[in-house]
Amino acid sequence: MTRTADISRETKETNVALALALDGSGAGTRQTGVGFLDHMLDLLARHARVDLDVEVTGDLQTGAHHTVEDTGIVLGQALDRALGDRASITRYGSATVPMDEARASCAIDISGRPFCHFAADLPPGGTGGFDHELAEEFFRAVANGARVTLHIDVETGTNAHRMIEAAFKAFARALRVAVAIDPTETGVPSTKGTLTS
Repeated sequence: MTRTADISRETKETNVALALALDGSGAGTRQTGVGFLDHMLDLLARHARVDLDVEVTGDLQTGAHHTVEDTGIVLGQALDRALGDRASITRYGSATVPMDEARASCAIDISGRPFCHFAADLPPGGTGGFDHELAEEFFRAVANGARVTLHIDVETGTNAHRMIEAAFKAFARALRVAVAIDPTETGVPSTKGTLTS
């Protein structure tokens, strides 16, 4: 079973090309034009153990909002496609990640029902061209595109870089568990018999 997806999305604001392999090692290159987002995607790939290639050109002269949100949309769509009918997946995943004074928790249900809860008392401002408020926009876009239920709580922290990084790492680790193949699951892990409709 090959669990991969290649998706391109072009609008008047951005052009996103993304390739994803769920059963990977963290390989690939991430070039979005937003340095901090590239860093977050690098660690997402590494800790989720997925191969991820991302290339984005966008209207960065207006800020990073469109680039960050559209990257999240396409990543979500790629997850949705790569998961296929969801047969034999673990479905649920959770993780808590500390980074010095920061700590974030994430819980995922690959449910077919898009929902994002994101709670973080992030200080105002930006890091590496990435406005801190864009973290929530990214995760909401991923949840909608992938049709997953996603809860992320940044529970403590004072440094925005570490707080957001802890959130991305917690998401990555939870995703790694949720998409993993469960050898004891012979079908779709749902009493409805489907996780796609």
